[in-house]
Amino acid sequence: MTASLGAQLLPLLRGHAAGSTVAWRGGRAVPAAQFVADAQAFAARLPALGACVNLCTDRYAFAVAFGAALLRERSSLLPPNARPDTLAALRGTHGPMFIATDDAALQVPGLEVLLVPGGAAAVVDAALADMPAAPAALPAACLLTSGSTGQPQPHAKTWAVLNTNTEGGVERLCELLGQPTLQGLTLVATVPPQHSYGFESSLLLALLGGAAFHAGRPFYPADIAAALAEVPRPRALVTTPFHLKALLSARIDLPPCELVLSATAPLSPQLAREAEARFGGALVEIYGCTEAGQVATRRSAETEVWTTFGELRIRQEPGPARGGGEGDSEGERFVVHGGHVLEPTPLADLLKLEDARRFRLLGRANDLIHVAGRRSSLGHLDYHLNSIEGVQDGAFWLPDELPDAVVRPVAFVVAPELSREAIVAALRTRLEAPFVPRRVVHVAALPREATGKLTRDALRRFAHAQLGLAEPRESAPPQQVVRGVSNQVLHRRVPVDHPSFPGHFPGRPILPGVLLLAEVMEALRELGDATAAAGCEIASAKFLSPVLPGDELTITLQASSSSGWRFDVHAGERRAATGSIVRAGDPR
Repeated sequence: MTASLGAQLLPLLRGHAAGSTVAWRGGRAVPAAQFVADAQAFAARLPALGACVNLCTDRYAFAVAFGAALLRERSSLLPPNARPDTLAALRGTHGPMFIATDDAALQVPGLEVLLVPGGAAAVVDAALADMPAAPAALPAACLLTSGSTGQPQPHAKTWAVLNTNTEGGVERLCELLGQPTLQGLTLVATVPPQHSYGFESSLLLALLGGAAFHAGRPFYPADIAAALAEVPRPRALVTTPFHLKALLSARIDLPPCELVLSATAPLSPQLAREAEARFGGALVEIYGCTEAGQVATRRSAETEVWTTFGELRIRQEPGPARGGGEGDSEGERFVVHGGHVLEPTPLADLLKLEDARRFRLLGRANDLIHVAGRRSSLGHLDYHLNSIEGVQDGAFWLPDELPDAVVRPVAFVVAPELSREAIVAALRTRLEAPFVPRRVVHVAALPREATGKLTRDALRRFAHAQLGLAEPRESAPPQQVVRGVSNQVLHRRVPVDHPSFPGHFPGRPILPGVLLLAEVMEALRELGDATAAAGCEIASAKFLSPVLPGDELTITLQASSSSGWRFDVHAGERRAATGSIVRAGDPR
């Protein structure tokens, strides 16, 4: 062990005796001693250098490769997919690496590929007298965001942080189950182990919490039911709202589950109550993010309020003008700190705090939209759309490429038994008038990923196809000023010492959205008629990525067919904001 990693060691397994079950594979229990032997055997095969890119789909093979990397003091890189561009980006930022996989056909040019064996190791220490350990300070896992709003960003977690994070989750789940430990609980997960939620709530709860996991990753309803029936009680299903809706809608017999965990998107209370009735156990939602890990839980059938784990606390700090309907306030940002979150970490959501440990979730901050002078978030709108009885799936979309300045949200719904009028009437009781869609489009399904995630790009392409609109071009911003009525461009540089940065926010400064819009209006005054511009106002705006100190801004104004303008703001090659400007008093 190198001196830089420190002297403290933490064991590979916690809460397990040699004979206790760590995993279920092919209907057979895998004891802790077997798992340790398998990890040690694979560790002996690792190259002399490099991080482990863990692409295993079988959860047990994934665990063996992860454990082996720990024992050789290597980081495990957990990309959201195995696309060549994703792997190329990893190579550019992490240096030497190799691939661990259970796919014998996988080949990655330029990288060594190691096949995780499907069978057991030859030698097993049945007594497991000496539990192997890894340095507490080792960057054990590097999780990557899914990239739904940009390029995936890496987030390294030390072995100590993963241990502390798991302790908080174990303590909360034991409270909910009324048990002193999670020993004997078997986790069946529909979420891949590379996903932060799947990694924490299936793999780590087993390795560090005393539970066991099912090695498969069932997707279809019949497969999920079969996987649950394959393992003994008590059982827990680790899933997403997307998978849960499909499972309950299939109307098949479901084995009893003492616990159902859900994450990645807010769950409607109706679905939570139906799940509890069908499974006979508690449904618990988990709130968290890749950056901070698991943060809080709520019993969704009983309350809207989330409660943080252990020593985690949430505070409100000054921030950009944001809103989410109820609880809307100016200049708010929410930060989680304490416990396993070593540095205060901003959350990408709008919250309403009850106190430092309890809050309500109002929507995604990076889905902030402005319509007719009102602010909300697409996540907040989606939650209420999916809360309507009879809506199987749904999502709001705000067009940003319309030729005029009238921009209204569009709702796409999977609701074969509900009319447009019924959906609009239900939304009128839940949302402010500007956010009630004039257009409701019935579809057979939304373009969700395997985890149930609906990315911004996928929804945009889907919406353009459904509405018969031309696909907008995502090109680099213009590099020179173009004068004229139809397309006007202005360049700005954000000063690194802008006075808003010290309080917005310390350690992670970004330009407030209200100041970015002020720059747009200033561009209109400079490039257009200053007198006319004085009578204009922002009609709609979407903030797509943060503007940072020193960013080079390109503000593009395009006259619409009415007396208004469309605007786009790029920070370098990133699209930072888009929206529309109208003359005061004009229709929006």
